[in-house]
Amino acid sequence: MIKHMVCSGLAILGMASAMAGAADSPASLMAQYAQQAGVPVSALAAPRGAALYRTEHAGRNGQAVSCAGCHTANPTQVGRTRVGKRIEPLAPAANPQRFTDAAKVEKWFRRNCQDVLQRECSAQEKGDFIAWLSQVK
Repeated sequence: MIKHMVCSGLAILGMASAMAGAADSPASLMAQYAQQAGVPVSALAAPRGAALYRTEHAGRNGQAVSCAGCHTANPTQVGRTRVGKRIEPLAPAANPQRFTDAAKVEKWFRRNCQDVLQRECSAQEKGDFIAWLSQVK
């Protein structure tokens, strides 16, 4: 009886840790952002995501900045930070590790939206952005 309970407990712990370690995906993140925005996933729009990526905004020092400024016009290509550090491609087609860790996605959205937009991105913008990048081949 005790052996059965111990084995059952270990099995439950194993399943819980496997679920906790499961990778996120672009689709699951889009669903989360759509839910946060209060819209269906079908309301996420790739064209809005592309516009967010390419549109220039006044940066902190008044110079125009955009996501494409560091990540390149083609998100399947390697980009460079302002100090020349390599940035792996944003598009999941070129970099399958993109959008597989919700904590990292949030960290980079928070940082980059502040740098480019001078504010945090909305859940709708994040969902649109991932919807677009998920289509880029």
